Amino acid sequence: MIIKTVVVGPLQVNCYIIADEASKKAVVIDPGDEPERIIDVIKESGLKVEYIICTHGHFDHVGAVIDLKRETGAKVVLHKEDLLLYSSSKDAAFLWGFDAEDQPAPDMYVNDGDIIKAGGLSFEVLYTPGHSTGGICLYSGDIVVTGDTLFEGSVGRTDLPGGDMGRLKKSFQRLMSLPENARVLPGHGHASSIGREKKENMFAGEFLL
Repeated sequence: MIIKTVVVGPLQVNCYIIADEASKKAVVIDPGDEPERIIDVIKESGLKVEYIICTHGHFDHVGAVIDLKRETGAKVVLHKEDLLLYSSSKDAAFLWGFDAEDQPAPDMYVNDGDIIKAGGLSFEVLYTPGHSTGGICLYSGDIVVTGDTLFEGSVGRTDLPGGDMGRLKKSFQRLMSLPENARVLPGHGHASSIGREKKENMFAGEFLL
């Protein structure tokens, strides 16, 4: 497995490019901004992007989808519960003082338990609402890409449209049921592990009661 992280945009989103080493088939997860940098990494690594996956629809995670779609022809993947957020991301960016484009319509919607394949890689979709209505995580082998559901030491905010602390608590509990050695690749900040978050996350004591 090849994993490339490109930290993009003013909100420092972790965009992940994950590829099967043998076939060079790849997915791009949360291309939030700076499409040229993401495309450069794809080209330098000789990768074929098959899917552009949005863990949720907030503007800082989807801002470069349209450029990636134009460049690669890859399918855009989203949970349908976040379609409204995704479709209104241009307006949301404007309210935060950022310019953005309208994003292309998703090519496919995913549900909990769906499998996304790229070459020899398989990603299980985990439906993890709470930060947004349609938030998802992606679990593959010993990694879990958590978007803004789970961070190193914390969780995503719930005071934006679609946020729900009760649902986030359940999503947190679900993630904590994964193997402790699973590496956590969050939407912002540093990588961690499920085992470390069970012990050190500031919400663990409250959410795991």
